Amino acid sequence: MIPVSKDIQLKAVTIQDCTQLYKLMQMIYPPAYHHFWTDKGAWYVDGLYNKENIHNELKETSTGYYFVLFKKEVVGILRVLWDAINEHLAYKKSAKLHRIYLHQKAQGNSIGKNLLTWVEHTAREKGCETLWLEAMDTQEQAFEFYKKAGYVPFNRFDLDFPLLIDKHRGLTQVYKEL
Repeated sequence: MIPVSKDIQLKAVTIQDCTQLYKLMQMIYPPAYHHFWTDKGAWYVDGLYNKENIHNELKETSTGYYFVLFKKEVVGILRVLWDAINEHLAYKKSAKLHRIYLHQKAQGNSIGKNLLTWVEHTAREKGCETLWLEAMDTQEQAFEFYKKAGYVPFNRFDLDFPLLIDKHRGLTQVYKEL
């Protein structure tokens, strides 16, 4: 276990955890993002959290993939690419906050803020100069959260996922100097 705060820990996801990870994301993702998809998010969860994809993601070097525990209960996931090149930030050694999903019941406990602080601190320790991530344009709450934390938009593009509803295709990259 990796301590983040008094009540928050991270547990590395392993190949043996594929079924648990899939079931967790079936609980977390659709309630929060069902309105983005014509199929309520099933295509996204099935595609990203199937065993083959998780096995491939766990093989990637310089990646941290974790279950998030709050008061010893698994409430989400965190995935960080500790050496993530971005063509717009090529002059800097960068890390990417790739995924952070928390169960609705865990929200409002400063878990996201604590995780972001931990990722920033750990990225600095690994010699990174910037941390970047991608956020859906229509997720105003997320943009406000990252803006308050000092993140600045630097690139925008549209996703081409087949079942994504058109008005939710926009994705903006944001970054912060560490």
